[in-house]
Amino acid sequence: MLARLALSSDGQAPSRGNMPEAVAGALREAILDGTLPPGTWLREAEIARELKVSRTPVRDAFRILVAEGLVNINANQGASVAPITSDDVLELYAFREALEGLAARLAARRPSRQCLEAFSKLIAEMKRVGEAGEIRELSKLNFDFHAIVRDAAGNRYLERSLTHVHNAARRFPDPTLGLPGRVEESIAEHVALADAISQGDGAKAERLAIEHMRHLSELRIRMLLQPS
Repeated sequence: MLARLALSSDGQAPSRGNMPEAVAGALREAILDGTLPPGTWLREAEIARELKVSRTPVRDAFRILVAEGLVNINANQGASVAPITSDDVLELYAFREALEGLAARLAARRPSRQCLEAFSKLIAEMKRVGEAGEIRELSKLNFDFHAIVRDAAGNRYLERSLTHVHNAARRFPDPTLGLPGRVEESIAEHVALADAISQGDGAKAERLAIEHMRHLSELRIRMLLQPS
């Protein structure tokens, strides 16, 4: 699994001062895309050898990822990828509901031409992949949509919080898109939210964002409660 780790995508070596964050970035992406699944042991020496760095930035990277909730450290056993529990899913969506609502309201105050163009292109692509049944790609586009809203909100503190939440949410594959009619329903919810932001209706945008996240949370709770 570690063979897929890389310090950067552009082939440029990070500076020594940025090395811990670069190592953390490589591990973070591997955790978020499932290359390093929950429970995987993270061996300092192995990671250092794979990334061609010393063990010190690897150790520092572990601390960064512990603070983000992606890695656990056991004093006697070492570091491992943090597990995912049903409580994690429910707590995350409760928190995300409030943040996404605020982001939508702020984004509607001053929707830029760049934001509106991004919505238009992304929604067209969401409809295309939805019709093609490309669930995994649609899930990725959903995150891209909410990243546009996050950035359009223009609040640095909110941006940092939502970036952390979006990263955490990427660890949870969205099984709700496999429910009958959910693909079309999800796209319609995103279209309605984009329209409210485009029209500068902050109150409506906030309400729709909250309803969207609450509906998603309710669907996931229902699925978690179903006997396997």
